[in-house]
Amino acid sequence: MSAYKRARLIYNPSSGREEMKRRLPDILQRLERGGIETSCHATIGEGDATLAAAEAAERGYDLIIAAGGDGTLYEVINGLAEKPNLPPLGILPLGTTNDFARALGIPKHWEYAVDLIIQQYTRPIDVGRANERYFINIAGGGSLTELTYDVPSKLKTMIGQLAYYMKGMEKMTRLSPTELKIQAAGVGDFHEEFMLFLICNSNSVGGFEKLAPDSKLDDGLFDVILLRKCNLPEFIRLVSLALRGEHMNDPHIIHFRTNEMKVTTPDYVQINLDGEYGGKLPFTFSVLPSHLRIFADEMGESTYR
Repeated sequence: MSAYKRARLIYNPSSGREEMKRRLPDILQRLERGGIETSCHATIGEGDATLAAAEAAERGYDLIIAAGGDGTLYEVINGLAEKPNLPPLGILPLGTTNDFARALGIPKHWEYAVDLIIQQYTRPIDVGRANERYFINIAGGGSLTELTYDVPSKLKTMIGQLAYYMKGMEKMTRLSPTELKIQAAGVGDFHEEFMLFLICNSNSVGGFEKLAPDSKLDDGLFDVILLRKCNLPEFIRLVSLALRGEHMNDPHIIHFRTNEMKVTTPDYVQINLDGEYGGKLPFTFSVLPSHLRIFADEMGESTYR
């Protein structure tokens, strides 16, 4: 590399069970040896990563690195999405959940993830817009989509993904459908009771790697999954099918692709954006095609390991 690049590393100091704090000097040294001069910003609360990312873009950093889980990445995306000259984004997946990194094949091990950034190959990625917010992996509504912000942060840190399954088992007994009206561009309208809806930008959602098995990050389309009204035994059966990627042909499932959709309801329905609370319906969702460049493996051979 002929000249140093300037990077801003935004990290959640509580991510990764202290791994970030322990590994930070090694990460910075490895980036320095790869020709990337990096300054750091440790987040101090909700929304801080969004402000830090926006400031870094405005100050002309050559690249931004998000270190943490899906929550940190979500905040960084919201700080970058509206900037006119978007710097490329590197990801160090050191959080409790790293669905987007898994979908993109970014290695979980920090050394391999840093090396991807050093190699400087980027891949264009679609970004989702939800009213005035942005998401990169998943948006959804319905009681089960509230799991990610219902699970206490301390529990997530202690037992990771198991915390979500524990909370899910608790919520299953209270499953109830919601009346939704969905208007999808190029597809049509749906107006009935649904258990939940998911708008997927990738195939990896909530630890399910085959929930939207054919979804692509750069096709300019959302993969939308609607779950019709069902009882508890039917729901449990569908979950087992979804783990194997065999749920799409079930009569309780509606699946389609669109680049824009509007969702309204007479009820109170919260929206989940990349695992975070995004507000309540009504919402309009749209795709920003190839809006952001992410550092990835040039040969497409990198794996989440």
